[in-house]
Amino acid sequence: MIVEDDADLREAICVTLDLHQIGYQAFEDAESALMAFGAQEFSLVVSDFRLPGMDGLTLLRSIRKKVPQLPVVIMTAFAEAKLAVEALQTGARDFLIKPFQPEHLVGVIARYQPAIDTVSNGGGQPIVARSPATLSVLSRCQRVATTNATVLLTGESGVGKDVFARQIHARSPRSVKPYIAINCAAIPETLLESTLFGFERGAFTGAVKPQEGKFESANGGTLFLDEIGELPIELQAKLLRVIQDRVVERIGSSKSQEVDVRIIAATNRDLLDRVSGGKFREDLYYRLAVFPIAIPPLRERMEDVIPMAELFLERYGSTMGRPGLKLSEDAKTAINAHRWPGNVRELENAVQRALLLCDGDEVMPDHLELKAVSGGVTVGGGLAVNGMRGTAADLPAWGMESTQAGVDFASSVGDQPPDLETVEREHILRVLKTTGGNRKKAIDILGISERALRYKLKDYKEKGFYSGKD
Repeated sequence: MIVEDDADLREAICVTLDLHQIGYQAFEDAESALMAFGAQEFSLVVSDFRLPGMDGLTLLRSIRKKVPQLPVVIMTAFAEAKLAVEALQTGARDFLIKPFQPEHLVGVIARYQPAIDTVSNGGGQPIVARSPATLSVLSRCQRVATTNATVLLTGESGVGKDVFARQIHARSPRSVKPYIAINCAAIPETLLESTLFGFERGAFTGAVKPQEGKFESANGGTLFLDEIGELPIELQAKLLRVIQDRVVERIGSSKSQEVDVRIIAATNRDLLDRVSGGKFREDLYYRLAVFPIAIPPLRERMEDVIPMAELFLERYGSTMGRPGLKLSEDAKTAINAHRWPGNVRELENAVQRALLLCDGDEVMPDHLELKAVSGGVTVGGGLAVNGMRGTAADLPAWGMESTQAGVDFASSVGDQPPDLETVEREHILRVLKTTGGNRKKAIDILGISERALRYKLKDYKEKGFYSGKD
C-alpha cells in the first residue's frame, strides 16, 4: 500500500514499483487507504507523514489496531529526530527522508518482502531506471501502455528505443499477443512491401505460395516499426491506410483483411524536417505521433550508466565464462567521465570488450578502451557514428576538404567540431572513397544496409555534398 498525496511523487513511486514487478495499490489520503483494508490484504504500507486530513502517525495507529503485525514505513520531507522517534515508538518499522533514491525505496521494501530482481520488459532485456530522465520516460510509457494509441519513439541511435517499445507492449493488455519488430532500413526496398503486407501466390516471380505479412503476424499484438524515417514514400500511403482503416491487402490480392495491431514507430531522425523536405508524408507523421516519447541520450541520464554497466557485466560475464567480474573504482570513474556518443549500444560494447581483455578479478579503465571525446563523437580506437562501425582513420580531420574520386567533404568552420549529422556524412563519404566507390565493401565497413546507403547518398547528392561519381 502506497499513501502519498503528492501526485508527482506518487506516480514516480508507482513507476519504480512497476519496474521491479512489485504489486501495489496507491492512495492519496489516509481515509481511503483505511477503507481498502477490508477488501484486500497488504504485506507492507509505505505512507507519507503529512497527509490531508488524517496524518501518517494517526494512520499508523489505526493500522496497528486493525493489523498489528503489518510493517509500516513512514516517509517525510522533514528530517525531525522527534518525529522519527515518535513514529518508531508508535510501531513504524522504517523511516524514509525525502528526497530519496528509487533504489533506497526498493531496498527498504526488500527488507519486508521476498528478494526483488531487476525487472524484464517482456523481451528478456532488463531496464535500468535510476535517473529522473529515465523515470519520466517510463512514466509516459506507463500512461500510454494501457491504451491503443500509436506511439512515436524518438532519440539518437543506440538509446534503446526498441527496449522501451517492448516495455510498452509488456505493460499493455496485448502482452499475451505477438510483439513483432521490423527495421525499415534493414530490408531492401523491393522486399519491404511484401514483408509488411504479405503476398499471394503468383504475385511476382518467386511467389510460389502465399505469405502473410508482419501486420497479419502481429494481429492482436504490437508491431514495432524501427527506423520509420527510412520508409520509402511509396509505401507511406499504404501504411497510412492500414493505420486509418485497420485493414491490409496482400500484394496480388484484391481482398482486404481486418487487423487489430497496435503500432509503435521509432526514428533517430527529425521527421518534421523530413516532412518539410517532402520525404515524409505529413498526414502519416501526425498519425504516428499521437503519443510521442523522446528517449534521452545516455549522457543525460548518467545515474543509469554504472548500474547498466554492472548489469551488462553480469549478463555477458556468465555467457563468456567470466562470472563474478567487478568494475574497479577507477573503471567507474572512467565510465562516468565518458560522454557515450554511441549511447547504450556503445556501453554494451565496451563491457563486452572489457570481458575479453581483463585477466584479473576487476575491470580496469584500460580494459574498457574508452577514448577521448570531441564534439560528442569518440575519436580513436573503436568508433560508432549513428550505429555505424569504423575506426578513427575513417574520419576526416576537422576542417578537412577533399574532392578526390568525386567525393565532396563538407568542411568544418575553424576548430569547431561539426555536428553529428556532418560527422556521419563525412564518415560515409570517406569510407566510400577508401573503397574506390565499391558500395558492397562500404556497407560491410559501415555496418548499414545497401538500401540505407543508397538513400543517404541520394540525400547527399540532393544537398550538393556528393557528386554521384563513385
